[in-house]
Amino acid sequence: MRTLHSIRFLLLAFVMLAVPATSFAQFSVSIRVAPPQLVVYAQPVCPEEGYLWTPGYWAYGDEGYYWVPGTWVEPPAVGLLWTPGYWGWSDGVYTWNEGYWGPEVGFYGGVNYGYGYGGVGYEGGYWRNNQFSYNTYVNNVGEGRFHNTYRRTVNVNTRNYVSYNGGSGGITARPSAAEESAARARHDAPTAAQSGHQRAAGQNHELLASVNHGRPPIAATSKPGEFSGNGVVAARGAAAENKATENKATENKAAENKAAADKAAATRATETKANESRAAATRATETKANESRAAATRATETKANENRAAATRATETKANESRAAATRATENRAAENKPAPNRPATPEHAATAQPVHNSARPAQPAARPEAARPEVKPARANPSAPPARQAAPPRTQSAPRNTAPQHQAAPKAAAAPKPEQAHPSEAKPDKKETEPR
Repeated sequence: MRTLHSIRFLLLAFVMLAVPATSFAQFSVSIRVAPPQLVVYAQPVCPEEGYLWTPGYWAYGDEGYYWVPGTWVEPPAVGLLWTPGYWGWSDGVYTWNEGYWGPEVGFYGGVNYGYGYGGVGYEGGYWRNNQFSYNTYVNNVGEGRFHNTYRRTVNVNTRNYVSYNGGSGGITARPSAAEESAARARHDAPTAAQSGHQRAAGQNHELLASVNHGRPPIAATSKPGEFSGNGVVAARGAAAENKATENKATENKAAENKAAADKAAATRATETKANESRAAATRATETKANESRAAATRATETKANENRAAATRATETKANESRAAATRATENRAAENKPAPNRPATPEHAATAQPVHNSARPAQPAARPEAARPEVKPARANPSAPPARQAAPPRTQSAPRNTAPQHQAAPKAAAAPKPEQAHPSEAKPDKKETEPR
């Protein structure tokens, strides 16, 4: 197979070098074997107004020739017509000339594709006021479906089904000056729908010429790429094959649909399981994070509460200590400022003893005047007698804070001392003292 491909590419290169540059873009595939005859089929109904018929043809692939069903196609722009492609003999090989869209129909090898493409030009209709008028003599547009129709008799050749130009047994038609001008004019390539239609046909094994022997089960379709359903038309003489193909296609379609549904269900189940797992993991992560944050918050609050409690206790303890110290200091000062109890003055110190006055206390009433006492000479001190007790000096006390003044009884006047009797030895006055000076 690889050797065949190499030979094919070499031949293609040779042909491309041999043809003029103006025709270069029209060639795509070259092969030494002539294509089969054209397939005979009935044209399906036009699906929508504005669609144009593109006839079926034989294309070449890795497994040989395969049939590309004819189909109705929407043109790329209003006013354009389709020029079909064709196989042409040149320098010992058959070369495929690609079809194109243009304002005029060009040369397509003189091949009688039918349905308006009788070999020269197109008799299936024309554009008028941006609308396409269909010739119902060669086009199947249904009964009363389209309003832009007309009917003109066309000479239909039903005897010649040769699918190539030139070579042994081929058509000997040559392009006219108008057709050559149309080929040189600007034109558009096949649409994406047409290209996809050809690729789909190349992937269908039953459309191979080696399999269907010139009678493919799918000869024409109502739309590009639709190879099953009511719009599919089989080649004439292949009705049974077409029915089997349709049944098989239906079975394959059902199997494909079931496989697709199973695959979609499995995919959804997998995605659902994955989503649930991700959601569970996300929830677990969020729960763990929330628990961690809550634990951290509780720990922070507990620590803060403990710090506040400790600070409160320390403050209260300090305040209590300060209050206790202040209370003790106050009590000590009060104790120090409390006056001593009054004691009776001794005869020796009656005259000198003075009541203790508190600066904060109100003045006490004056003592009663003492009675006149006889003057007594001072007695000589007896050396053997014990010394008289000295009166303690009065204490200086500070007035207690915020204490109510206390009234004390006035001290009683000290009793006059009794006159001591003179000792015989001491009664005698001193001479020196009695003598006048």
